[in-house]
Amino acid sequence: MSDDLKLSIVIPYKQRLDNIRAVFTSLVDQTMDRARFEVVVGVMEYAPEYVALCREFTDRLSIVSVLTTGEWNTSRARNLGIRHASGQIVMVLDADVVLAPVALENLYERHFRHGQNVCVLGQVFGYDEVVGSDVETVQVQPYDHYRKLLADLETADRARLDPRWSAEYAPALARFPWAFARTGLMALPTATVRAHGLLLDEDFPGWGPEDQEWGLRISRTGTPLVLGQDVYGLHLPHRRDFAAQDRSATLSNRYYLAKWPRLDLELALAFGGWLEADRLCPDAERELARASGGRSLGVVRATVGERSVLFVGAVLDASGEAADPEVRALLGGGARAEVLPLAGFALPFADRSVDECRVLAPVARLSERYRDAVHREAERVACRLLVPAGAADR
Repeated sequence: MSDDLKLSIVIPYKQRLDNIRAVFTSLVDQTMDRARFEVVVGVMEYAPEYVALCREFTDRLSIVSVLTTGEWNTSRARNLGIRHASGQIVMVLDADVVLAPVALENLYERHFRHGQNVCVLGQVFGYDEVVGSDVETVQVQPYDHYRKLLADLETADRARLDPRWSAEYAPALARFPWAFARTGLMALPTATVRAHGLLLDEDFPGWGPEDQEWGLRISRTGTPLVLGQDVYGLHLPHRRDFAAQDRSATLSNRYYLAKWPRLDLELALAFGGWLEADRLCPDAERELARASGGRSLGVVRATVGERSVLFVGAVLDASGEAADPEVRALLGGGARAEVLPLAGFALPFADRSVDECRVLAPVARLSERYRDAVHREAERVACRLLVPAGAADR
């Protein structure tokens, strides 16, 4: 790692030639001395056209390309670049984000110049959530077009354009900073990445929350996630299919929840996002404590003979094992079981993936909103649902 090389800009890439040409041009346009940063691209194809493009920039940028092949995996492509980063700071950037000319200089001088151990979240404008429609064809614009838009952003109220910077989001950002991590533009010290093995998880099945999950692991190292000051870029248009993205996100969110079975994530998935999770968290914690008699609730998935059975609302003991007599009696017979500390508002299981789901008595002690959420999710995953005494079998 060189003291002179301040930043390694890591870009995942496949078949976005026009986009990455604009990205490279925006990096040439930076106010930071080009000798102070490198560009490291994780390329998931062997494409002569990409190599030819890099050749166009060899006298203006230091570009390191790591090439492989295989099915597209954004996390794998990022990791290819991260492993070969030589700068003091790793900055991840999407292959369709052009940076404002001051972005790199502001990033380093305002957040890392004195050796700060932070993870900086930048702003990217023009994402899919701003233009909520499918894009089948894309008209490629010259870089000068995007440069003008970036110039307009210099004087715009960028805090208003990115809700993460708003007062409305401040409480949720303070409680769940990782939930607002976006790998389109974020940065942290390379030494922190190396010390804690902070690569992205390549097992996510598709598009979705892999950046949040990375942010969670970064946060758990004690590294603060902070909003970047005047570190911003512009998202370029490309083909997109929102229905396919939604299907992919559903699978990825279930993987996320299975890996990190947490109440905050359950609430976000079940009740419409992180702002609502922040609002509901204290209330949900009180209700769950009351329903469980001061202990914790969990779900238990077991194989009994040839049947798969799921218990929802199982009281857990201090060691995280099921304490309900009904569950213990079943497990005492040698059934193979998985215990997750989830209330049941969201479950990491596929539709109709268990033969039978038994909703236990503590769920009936929850208020209607939470109880209904548990029943909906239990009904989704089960071929047969049994609810607490006093309610009809479904």
